[in-house]
Amino acid sequence: MTRALQFKRKAAKSGRAKSLMVFLHGYGADGADLLGLADPLAPYLPDTVFVAPDAADPCKNNPFGFQWFGIPWMDGTPEEEMVAGIVRAVEDINAFLDERLAAEGLGPEALAVFGFSQGAMMALHIAPRRPAALAAVVACSGRLMAPELLKAEARVFPPVLLMHGDRDPVVPFESMEEAEQELGLAGFDVFSHVMKGTPHGIAPDGLSVTMQFLRERLPK
Repeated sequence: MTRALQFKRKAAKSGRAKSLMVFLHGYGADGADLLGLADPLAPYLPDTVFVAPDAADPCKNNPFGFQWFGIPWMDGTPEEEMVAGIVRAVEDINAFLDERLAAEGLGPEALAVFGFSQGAMMALHIAPRRPAALAAVVACSGRLMAPELLKAEARVFPPVLLMHGDRDPVVPFESMEEAEQELGLAGFDVFSHVMKGTPHGIAPDGLSVTMQFLRERLPK
């Protein structure tokens, strides 16, 4: 059974909802942590509704934040519990995306998902396995989970933008190149951007690249 996710929403700046962007936060954060990105993006995406859910599970390492799944080497979560957590989170997020699309009266071709860190991992895992392709996926400072399963399990092939800081101490920078290679081999159109001198975060140049990427792919 899927769990209802609490979320925050920012309406389209123009008052006309033609597209939907969903932010998936990182480990120990919450939806509000990313929803602030709507402010600089909205002037360039005026017809886009921005939504940011909180994961269903409290973070083991931060009682004020949330996690999509536990991480064994960070919080001692058993491996089998981590796998079960990923499965539950996939179900939760898929249900949330369907619900929000229906609520906004939009189809999947009008949906973009932006994931940061653990949220990027979820975005890259979920988007290829959905029944209909999204307009775009932006994965920042994350990695591709279970790359060996991607080619066999991918059902759709939305365009993907990968971004990563080359000074990231949390998720290795090399994860971007690995994801780019595996996604490319599986048949995805993949674009990548290195945020030079950036640790585990989102640099202004990354936000600019995101804006341009989405403007070219979301409905006008």
